[in-house]
Amino acid sequence: MTFPATRLRRLRRTGALRSLVRETRLDLADFVLPLFVAPASVPNESLPALGRFSVEDLVPEVDELAHRGVSAVLLFGIPETKDEEGSGAWDDDGIVQRALRELRPRYPELLLVADVCLCEYTSHGHCGVLDGDEIANDETLELLARTAVSQAEAGADAVAPSDMMDGRVGAIRAALDDADLGSTPIMAYSAKYASAFYGPFREAADSAPAFGDRHGYQMDPANVREALRECALDLAEGADVLMVKPALPNLDVIRAVRDRFDAPLAAYNVSGEYAMIKAAAARGWLDERTAALESLTAIKRAGADVVISYWTKELAAWLVA
Repeated sequence: MTFPATRLRRLRRTGALRSLVRETRLDLADFVLPLFVAPASVPNESLPALGRFSVEDLVPEVDELAHRGVSAVLLFGIPETKDEEGSGAWDDDGIVQRALRELRPRYPELLLVADVCLCEYTSHGHCGVLDGDEIANDETLELLARTAVSQAEAGADAVAPSDMMDGRVGAIRAALDDADLGSTPIMAYSAKYASAFYGPFREAADSAPAFGDRHGYQMDPANVREALRECALDLAEGADVLMVKPALPNLDVIRAVRDRFDAPLAAYNVSGEYAMIKAAAARGWLDERTAALESLTAIKRAGADVVISYWTKELAAWLVA
C-alpha cells in the first residue's frame, strides 16, 4: 500500500506510541562502568566519571552505584610506583587486587571485571615489556597471564585483556586453567583500534606512552576485515566475550562482528566520546542527556550486547526519570 494509506507518522504521534514500537531499548543491566583506583582520590570536575578513587573512597562510591542498580564495573589501577616490567599489575598487594578484595565480600552480586594490561604500571607507558624500542610480544604474555591470575584470585569475576598482544587470550586462558580458575571468563578487547579518542583516559590512568605510540600493536582504524580476524583468533584461544573499542567511530565494525559471530559482544564507549559531548554540553551546544542516550542507543542498535560507558551512573538515573 502507498500514500495516503501508509502513513508512518501515525506511530510517531505520541510518546506512548513511539515507546510501543521502539526497536532498541537501553537496559542498565547491559552497562558496565569503568572505575579508576589509585593511592589517593583525585576528583575530575569536568569529566566526573574519570576521577580516581582510593580503595577506601571506592567503597562508598560502589555502594551508591549498587543502590542505583549498576550491576557491573571495570577496574583500572594506577599504582604508587612503576617499573620497566609493570610488576604492580600482578602484585598480590597491587592497587586493583586490594580493591577487589575490599569489594568482593561487600557486594557479592556486583560483577567485578578487571582490566588486564601493563600500560598503567610500566615506567614507559607501553602495554608490554620492551626490547630496545620495540614491544616484546611473547615475553609480555607471561606477565599478562600472571596479572589475570592474580586478579581472579583476588576476586575478579572476569578479566579483560586490553593490551592487543598476539596470543594473549590463549596465554591467559591456559594460566587461569592451570590455577584452577577455569570458570573465570575472558572479556577480550578483540578489536581495539589505535584511536585518537583515548586522550582523557590516558590522563586519568597516567598511561600515556613515554615515547612513540601504540600503532604497532593496536589496530589501524581503516581496517574492518582485520577486526574479524582478531575476533576469530580470540574465540579460538578461549575468549568468552568479544569487544570493539572505541564504539562510536566503529559502529560498522560492531555490526560486522555481530553478523559474523554468535559470542556476546561488548563495545567500549570511550573517554573521548564521553568528553566531546560533555564539552559541547558545557558550551550549551547540545543537551548532554539527549546526546548521550542517542549515542548509547546507536551502539546497542549496531549490535552490542554489553556497553562499557562512563555514562553508566547517570544512565541509572535517566532510565527511571
